[in-house]
Amino acid sequence: MKISSSFVASGLATFAQCAAVSQYQQDAAIEALSLLGRTLPQSPNGYTPSHVECPSSPPAIRLANSLSQNETEWLSKRRNNTVQPMRDFLTRMNISGFDAGTYIDDHSNNASALPNIGLAFSGGGWRALINGAGVLKAFDSRSGNTTNTGQLGGLLQSSTYLAGLSGGNWLVGSIIVNNYTTVERLQEDSTVWEFGNSILEGPPTGGIQLLNSIGYYSNLLESVSGKDDAGFDISITDYWGRALSYQLINATDGGPAQTWSSIADTEAFRNADHPFPISIADGRAPGQKILSLNSSVYEFNPFEFGTWDPTSYGFIPTRYLGTNMTNGQVNDNTQCVVGFDNAGYVMGTSSSLFNNLILQLNDSTLDIPSTLRAAIGAVLADLGQDDNDIADYRPNPFYGWNPTNNNYGVNSDSLTLVDGGLDNQNVPFHPLIQPNRHVDVIFANDNSADTSTNWPNGSSLVQTYQRSLGEISNGTAFPSIPDTNTFINLGLNTRPTFFGCNASNITVHTGSGQTGADVPLIVYIPNYPYVTYSNEPTVTLTTNDTYRDVMIANGHDVATMANGTISGYQNWPQCVACAILSRSFTRTGTIVPQACTECFTQYCWNGTLASHTPASYNPEPRLQEQSVASNIAVGRYHISVRSLVASAVGTLVALML
Repeated sequence: MKISSSFVASGLATFAQCAAVSQYQQDAAIEALSLLGRTLPQSPNGYTPSHVECPSSPPAIRLANSLSQNETEWLSKRRNNTVQPMRDFLTRMNISGFDAGTYIDDHSNNASALPNIGLAFSGGGWRALINGAGVLKAFDSRSGNTTNTGQLGGLLQSSTYLAGLSGGNWLVGSIIVNNYTTVERLQEDSTVWEFGNSILEGPPTGGIQLLNSIGYYSNLLESVSGKDDAGFDISITDYWGRALSYQLINATDGGPAQTWSSIADTEAFRNADHPFPISIADGRAPGQKILSLNSSVYEFNPFEFGTWDPTSYGFIPTRYLGTNMTNGQVNDNTQCVVGFDNAGYVMGTSSSLFNNLILQLNDSTLDIPSTLRAAIGAVLADLGQDDNDIADYRPNPFYGWNPTNNNYGVNSDSLTLVDGGLDNQNVPFHPLIQPNRHVDVIFANDNSADTSTNWPNGSSLVQTYQRSLGEISNGTAFPSIPDTNTFINLGLNTRPTFFGCNASNITVHTGSGQTGADVPLIVYIPNYPYVTYSNEPTVTLTTNDTYRDVMIANGHDVATMANGTISGYQNWPQCVACAILSRSFTRTGTIVPQACTECFTQYCWNGTLASHTPASYNPEPRLQEQSVASNIAVGRYHISVRSLVASAVGTLVALML
């Protein structure tokens, strides 16, 4: 018998109101209720895409020469919604000799004069998810203790765009699909972010989760076979995306009906209460080796899927992915398809580098009946080994589209996408440097494993800069970036660094209509050890809750430089505010405050190169390293809440049965 979330919610509400339980127990149950909210489950047939009648105005591809009407209208709400949070945030940062509140008030009637902020979270598997969670938690004013002196809570509420790639998109997707929740709540929720169980085992049993490993595997096979039986091609990414969903969306059933486009129908998104989420993947023909200079970078946002690059150079409504189209139009006598854009499948597409993990699902060490093991093995063998890193989007929405320039996939029935970091652009700058979006400043959290010891060295920025100089860039521009040896030798990967401070020195494409002031300032925030070694290998399959929480705490320190307490960097919060205002100062002709000039002198890369081969990079924690024992109190709190909720749900299930 299937137990619906509404039944569980109803039961928990009754439990919370029961006079026999303590106030603490009631609070825990109410907290559990808030964690049950997710995006609308819009796919009519769960994971299986469905054919439906097309709307009166059938979906069509539009040229990528502007923002969509939907995004433009949404932005008018979001930019206005950021004014007050930005005023509060900048005022709290307290730039010496400058009244940020008055500045915002003077320009509040012209949102285009105010800063337009984008946040970008890199790939890097669970390392990127967990470290990035600490950074996002530090930026979120809803997190506890993030709005005091030296803290950066409110930056998320001031931002317009939120982009993620691979592991970074697991973070973005999990936050947004779970109804724009907080990192704190996901840490406390027993139905997501339980990384103590490997994705090869499935979620832990005992809480709200009812499946054992056998049920987990059977569910994966059943879900994906339903899509296959309905006539849609499948790839290993289907299994990978379904498995991810149990960790990131909902451990009870993996949220099979949650779609990426359903984000647009949530109340929080319609009201523009949170930044615009974007997921990144690369186009790649089977067997092709992709590089940053020849890749087509595709984005999924709640309204559209497509690319700004001069290959496909178009967008289709995300909701209607899977619909048969030719030359940008729905084929005659063809129904539309909905449910193809499953949220887990989108997150799996952006991280398809990990598809090989699914090939281990029938590992002999797992307790699975031989019949099920044989079924798993047969399915995976049928999918083949040659191109197991792809996600298959068939029918290709760009079939026949833009044939003059689209040398990728224009005559192919299938559009194959891969991990967004396989072109070595592991930080998702691409959607945020598009001129049509007018982003002023990008806070880029880099959790890449560029060095032999799994720390970043700026490689992603180098790749994006080099790409911006070629024809594939299609008019986008990027600040000058030094080589990776310079990053290490000058310590640019040990602390936040600004790139593009001097807008007059930025090279822009002739005829683009841009100036250097139109190119975003980059605030580079690399992973670095503060209270723990946060350089876990990219494919780390298990992390207990205590270490997870310590890594999140480390990410918080990375973002805030330990709340501005690191010697020599006490001005960091103030300088964050200066970075946010920099391009706005230029647009409004405002004299840069002396305090900001000092910030730019300290944090901006000044063009110096140190390209000699660096020594082995093995950073030590800046602060006293936290042991597992030192965080046991946090762990106990999380465990007590989970146990309580599990007990409540267990009682409800027992009553049903």
